[in-house]
Amino acid sequence: MMLAPESPKTRKLIDQAMALARQVAHAPAKGVWMSYDHEADALYLSLEKPQRATNSIMRDDGILLRYRGKKLVGVTVLEASRR
Repeated sequence: MMLAPESPKTRKLIDQAMALARQVAHAPAKGVWMSYDHEADALYLSLEKPQRATNSIMRDDGILLRYRGKKLVGVTVLEASRR
């Protein structure tokens, strides 16, 4: 079976996924779970599943850090598409 050639849009998505994979591979966490909410323009990164955060700190730059005790367990990036 012959596959159809990749469209420019598909190629761009693959390139972006590969760049993201390189970044995630160097994350200090053993695993990273990610989701993006287009309507809220927010990127959610969980460094542990489940997060069970007990405290959150909102930085001045629109980054929300989520902690369980002193351990960072999640990051929320607001206005993600503008960064």
